[in-house]
Amino acid sequence: MARLWSFLIGYALGLIQTAFIVGKCNGIDIRNYGSGNSGTTNALRVLGTKAGLIVFAGDMLKAIVASVIVRLTFGSMYPELKHLLIIYSGAGCVLAHDFPFYMKFKGGKGIAATGGTIIGFDFSFFFTGLMYFFVPFLLTHYVSLGSLILYAGFFIQLVITGQMNLFGVFDGVSQATLNEIYIIAGLLMLLAYWQHRSNIVRLIKGEERKTYLGKKNDSGVPNINKKENADG
Repeated sequence: MARLWSFLIGYALGLIQTAFIVGKCNGIDIRNYGSGNSGTTNALRVLGTKAGLIVFAGDMLKAIVASVIVRLTFGSMYPELKHLLIIYSGAGCVLAHDFPFYMKFKGGKGIAATGGTIIGFDFSFFFTGLMYFFVPFLLTHYVSLGSLILYAGFFIQLVITGQMNLFGVFDGVSQATLNEIYIIAGLLMLLAYWQHRSNIVRLIKGEERKTYLGKKNDSGVPNINKKENADG
């Protein structure tokens, strides 16, 4: 039951579509502009760096809040399941962000929400998470590449940390619980790669669009029928 409640807490917070809200505050429906995604990258390209950073922070914050609620409500009751329940809350948050039912299941791609989940999961993953995303992004200006490396890096680090019990992160956690954590994290990684399948093709072909911080990005025309399948 704790697993279900953790998932539902994350799901409820994940339904808060920050990009849609910020777009409305700027007098537009973000879904009618650029890629049509309700996510950070589309907000950055359409509304500018400030709005993009607000969306990024908002989408991270909802996942962090979900993990804090789960930690405070269930952490002391089930200390050996604490990390598992947090990853369940993150899964709920990402799924609700990606597929909000009240927006015809068209949201973002859950990368910022994943970042928030990583922070809430354990702070020891925070700085490496920053490195996984920002090093490739700042070197190439491909948000999609940074996003894909973030997921892969987190999953690999998670398994290594769990199997070697580095830094005592998973003290008292059974192998069965660790395996469940790996499975959920792996499924989220596969979802992210599926969501980015068009981006992967464009990266391979050298046709992926670059995104710049602090610079004007070409946001395209306000035509919902013209989709770029950009990140978000």
